[in-house]
Amino acid sequence: MPGPLTIGILGGMGPEATILLQRKVIDAVSAHDDSDHVPLMIDMNPQVPSRIAHLIEGTGEDPGPALAAMAIRLQHMGCAALAMPCNTAHHYADAITGAVDIPFLNMIDLAANHAARAIGEGGRVGILASPAVQKAGLFERALGKKDMSVHWPNRDDAMLAAISLIKSQGPEPRARNALLDASTVLDAAAVELQIIACSEFSLIADSVVPDAHVVDTIDLLAQEIVGFSTTG
Repeated sequence: MPGPLTIGILGGMGPEATILLQRKVIDAVSAHDDSDHVPLMIDMNPQVPSRIAHLIEGTGEDPGPALAAMAIRLQHMGCAALAMPCNTAHHYADAITGAVDIPFLNMIDLAANHAARAIGEGGRVGILASPAVQKAGLFERALGKKDMSVHWPNRDDAMLAAISLIKSQGPEPRARNALLDASTVLDAAAVELQIIACSEFSLIADSVVPDAHVVDTIDLLAQEIVGFSTTG
């Protein structure tokens, strides 16, 4: 009987988030032996051009070509599908899918599908993410197709500062406080679901409002990776 399929990970955005995804994939498998786990081919490339510099500052290099090159490498190494634990980088998904002929497990689409199942059409969804995700309109497009509204905490400077802190110093208190503040704003706005849509925030996912209805895109991606790998 054939084993699980190999999944290629476009990683390094950031490195800790890539490791977190790997841990979640391991935890999502009911394994009796090493061979039960999902084979992962990880391209850990922290040199992918800054998504924030390109989308927000308008001065950075386009990350698309670097991501396409990573996708091609992973396909040539025998991967059956691709995944990427960076929400903002999904703005460049077309560069990835246009470079290969294997599936790309799209984290934004997974989140939109989950939201539709969880709260239904017409639901109110709050996004905890980099302002670059908002500028790219990723969730507006994906959730708009399902007649759902998107709400933001409008804490752009604080969110960017928190992301920078996590990248440089890890999950420290100021970043946790910023995420809790943003989650509190969304809770007060009566959103029905909050989506953690920044892989740096996935590292401090326990810092949201207690008892809020929250889903983390990294969790959804890990589940999809395991499902695709084990069922084809």
